[in-house]
Amino acid sequence: MSTSSSLIQGISILVSDDDEASGKVRVRVRRKRNRHPVSARRRFLRRAARLGGPLLLAALAVSLFAYEYYRLYPFRSPSSSATRPPPPRTQAAGNLSRVDRAARAADGARKSCLKMLDTEMLQNLEFREPREQNLPVKKVVYRSSLPHPEDNISSHMTNSRFNSFTGYQTLTEREESFKPKETTSVHCGFYSENGGFSVSDVDKDYMRSCRVVVATCAFGGGDDLHQPIGMTEASVKKVCYVAFWDEVTRSAQQEEGNKIGEDLKIGLWRIILVRDLPFTDQRLNGKIPKLISHRLFPMARYSIWVDSKSQFRRDPLGVIEALLWRSNSSLALSEHGARSSLYDEGKAIVKKHKATPEEVKIQLDQYRQDGIPDDKRFNGKKALAEASVIVRDHAPLTNVFMCLWFNEVVRFTSRDQLSFPYVLRRLRLPGVHLFPVCARKDLVNSFGHRRKVKPLAKEGR
Repeated sequence: MSTSSSLIQGISILVSDDDEASGKVRVRVRRKRNRHPVSARRRFLRRAARLGGPLLLAALAVSLFAYEYYRLYPFRSPSSSATRPPPPRTQAAGNLSRVDRAARAADGARKSCLKMLDTEMLQNLEFREPREQNLPVKKVVYRSSLPHPEDNISSHMTNSRFNSFTGYQTLTEREESFKPKETTSVHCGFYSENGGFSVSDVDKDYMRSCRVVVATCAFGGGDDLHQPIGMTEASVKKVCYVAFWDEVTRSAQQEEGNKIGEDLKIGLWRIILVRDLPFTDQRLNGKIPKLISHRLFPMARYSIWVDSKSQFRRDPLGVIEALLWRSNSSLALSEHGARSSLYDEGKAIVKKHKATPEEVKIQLDQYRQDGIPDDKRFNGKKALAEASVIVRDHAPLTNVFMCLWFNEVVRFTSRDQLSFPYVLRRLRLPGVHLFPVCARKDLVNSFGHRRKVKPLAKEGR
């Protein structure tokens, strides 16, 4: 039996030969399925799932921020041994609670890179003199404009960066300076009384009173002054916080309402105004308090240098204990975060236009001639350092090292990370502690440079 079928607006009509014969037609209505309505409870759960995810993430972010804040600023009773400094006048209060990205292990847990003593131990930490070691240098004589028997005035180079502040170191004198003797004579700035970098007698007396120093500088209107945090009451009493400014920086800060008080301070920083800067290159002027602080603080036993773009956020005596005393070191600074070879660093400096290709080539050619290899490791550590934080003692051999480093920066480019591995290999200073990058991030909050410095429009001396 044959059957035909057609669909008309959802009605199925089945017609068979028998039905046609009898005159009957069977009609079957196909009913449309009705979906069950979604319950109100299910709709609520779906909406909650859509909205709850972002709210949960926001709550986790707030909780993490609160944890970091109270880790840095735990609640303390008035009798607590640690103290926070007065609110700074040079920056927004919110900047003080900024914390850089923390170093984290693979499982996401915080990894502590800088092992500091607890607050009670820091409060009672006794000041320690640098250890007497069997080192070749017992006394350092700084060359000045006074005649020296071995001076050869006619052989002085005409390098425009050498001037009456630095003296005129010849290549022969440079080579001899890397052969330390019991009494070593070196160029180390302040060559002439008329060489520049002058400060008032009041400031000189203050600097002579310091035994432990945290120093920074901003010349040419550079960066703002970031107030230190995280110190104990004992450190506030024992440590000098010194910022070197010129008149351009003072004027720029005064325009923003940051005035030096009657006590010559802004917050914890004692401001030292420097007159008659010796170099047209402000970066080179900044190397004076950075590298040869022992010439500025003759009675100090320890110093910590902090770049002006950074905020120091640890107890200074605790940092000295952790990075120098505990490891029996004389000099501590951070490993470089990106590179390990000074020759690779030279290429990066040219690529980033931080020095001219000609300047870098002259420096690296001299270093190759002096036998410095293209090694990425030295004594088991990276051969390249990042010097935004420098922790050091002021022992004679350490002072010689810093003088030679300063002389290399004057002779060649201002990029001190190029000359550090050279001086380290040539002098072989014992007790150099290159700590990991994560420890540097524990030491400071980095804000970056705020404004471009103004170069001095004058000729070299």
